[in-house]
Amino acid sequence: MFQNREGQAVPQVSFPVREGNDWKTLTTEQLFKGKTVIVFALPGAFTPTCSSTHLPRYNELAAVFKANGVDDIICLSVNDTFVMNAWAEDQNAENITFLPDGNGDFSKGMGMLVEKNDLGFGKRSWRYSMLVKDGVIEKQFIEPDLPGDPFEVSDADTMLEYINPNAEQPKRITMITKPGCGHCTRAKNALNARGLKFEEIELGTNGVSYSTLTAISGQGTTPQLFIDGSHVGGADELEGWLAANA
Repeated sequence: MFQNREGQAVPQVSFPVREGNDWKTLTTEQLFKGKTVIVFALPGAFTPTCSSTHLPRYNELAAVFKANGVDDIICLSVNDTFVMNAWAEDQNAENITFLPDGNGDFSKGMGMLVEKNDLGFGKRSWRYSMLVKDGVIEKQFIEPDLPGDPFEVSDADTMLEYINPNAEQPKRITMITKPGCGHCTRAKNALNARGLKFEEIELGTNGVSYSTLTAISGQGTTPQLFIDGSHVGGADELEGWLAANA
């Protein structure tokens, strides 16, 4: 069983990181002193659950966390700084601080360093999240001690529910576009003007075709927009939705 460390200080360690062509050392004090920080730790960069769900949702909710008093969100993994930098670039997670616990010192101090030899990973961090205020752990969500890689309680939504269950979450907006589409550009500009983030799926990439567009939207023109799972329509319909939801 993993020990909950709520009420205790985070381990005092140093993290060698690579910024550009230079080495730099970050300390626990620099990362946590006088700040409210969310840390979510995971088994490894580029691994499926970490890349598809755990990390993206924290990045997606970053503005909501900030509005609720969080100064920084740290993604920690027992990987070297070059791997973490490459993962950060691949994920485009501009709201997250990627922290390489290369030697596992922080994870060991947290009591979360585990053996993943069966996967060829060696020593890695168990998956967990925590809210840290001025270096002291206020709340910790530790995944159950079960085989494999459970992902039940360390997610961003569970953390937000703890911090503020009434927090307003950002709209989930997906737009299907095609290259050279003027109406798509108009829709993007309308969303950007409102500061609304969106996911763009471009026809012709990753197997997305006109058949896909028609199958999921019932329309053969672009753009087609979906907001919180509901089909809104094209650029004109989006402008109407924006006016109605001003």
